[in-house]
Amino acid sequence: MRANQTRRRARHSAVLLLLSVTLAACGQGAPKAPDAEAHKAAAAEYERGPHRGRLLRDGDFALEITLYEEGPAPLFRLYAYRDDKPIDPKGVQVSIALTRLGPKVDRFTFVPEADYLTSPAIVHEPHSFDVSVSATHAGKAHKWAYSSYEGRTTISADAARAGGVTTEKAASAVLGESLPINGRVEITPEGQADVIARYPGRVVSLNAELGQRVKRGQVLARVESSESLQTYSVTAPISGVIVKKNVTAGGITGNEPILVVADPNRLHAEFFLYPRDAERVRVGQAVDVVSLAGDHRYTGRIEAILPTADLTNQTLIAHVDLPGAGEAWRPGLGVKGTVSVGATAAPLAVRTKAIQPFRDFEVVYAKVGNTYEVRMLEIGRRTPEWTEVLGGLEPGTEYVVDGAFLIRADIEKSGASHDH
Repeated sequence: MRANQTRRRARHSAVLLLLSVTLAACGQGAPKAPDAEAHKAAAAEYERGPHRGRLLRDGDFALEITLYEEGPAPLFRLYAYRDDKPIDPKGVQVSIALTRLGPKVDRFTFVPEADYLTSPAIVHEPHSFDVSVSATHAGKAHKWAYSSYEGRTTISADAARAGGVTTEKAASAVLGESLPINGRVEITPEGQADVIARYPGRVVSLNAELGQRVKRGQVLARVESSESLQTYSVTAPISGVIVKKNVTAGGITGNEPILVVADPNRLHAEFFLYPRDAERVRVGQAVDVVSLAGDHRYTGRIEAILPTADLTNQTLIAHVDLPGAGEAWRPGLGVKGTVSVGATAAPLAVRTKAIQPFRDFEVVYAKVGNTYEVRMLEIGRRTPEWTEVLGGLEPGTEYVVDGAFLIRADIEKSGASHDH
């Protein structure tokens, strides 16, 4: 196992190295993601104001741009200065345009409040955009433009292909709701039979051993009747394997079977349903049956739901037939199952494997040209295949499915972090 883990790490490192090399080789003539040092330098280059926001200067006039994130939603707060001294916000008019990747433009107008200017419009995530600011004070106009990116990187098409990056467009999907259940493989009631002596008596001979395969009609024992003293034959009622032996030659038969024969090819899975799950499971629902080792898999349907012998625990048993099992399943061994308990449509969904962590969010990476950027998701229902999206992503957005971890690694390497 340690060797397999080492090989997996080596392959992961090789893919990352290939992505980096391809980026270096194919980046000519295309925009490149800033490296970590360049980004840190860029963040350090701009001047910060008294409220730790970005300070924009034009002559003796200055405007500090801050993002207030302590309320229910992020909002702009702007502070105006002349000769580095605060001025009354009522005498300042400001508008801001945020051009997002896509492109999409968010526009903000501001009104004075206390000692700052504010806008009721929310600054939605991601906080990644090209910023255009226009301000007027004392009859003089001021303009600034700058970029503020987070969770964004640019990768050439060749590098993306080399890294195994694939994409899909966000759309509606059918979410199959499933329920994990556990059980074991058992021989069906029809697949086992008791070998019974018709009349009590002494076992004269017994031609049967545990584990021995027998055929239907094969003579397994001869018994001398206690009443008539006549000897008669006892035969196998079905073909199968002897799984229980209750007497030996010379012993006396009674009401108990002398042998039990079972057909190991007539099997079913018995799954235990607890009260919290029993109401969701119905006869006819599909079940994916998997051996505990994961070597064998079969998709069947629930044939019957029966109570257990122990009525105190309120457990039910769901039966799933395993036809033609052969050597794939062995009686008594445990199995895992996943039962499909329903399917509902989601107006917008993404592949579950595409979702990555970013700060305190779950995100996918949107793709526009050769540029990739985070999209913070508001998530609804989730299945192993699909996750419902309630907000944060527009229908039709192209997003990364395979190779998302490579995009994430490149963004982390570039230092495209949360900074305003």
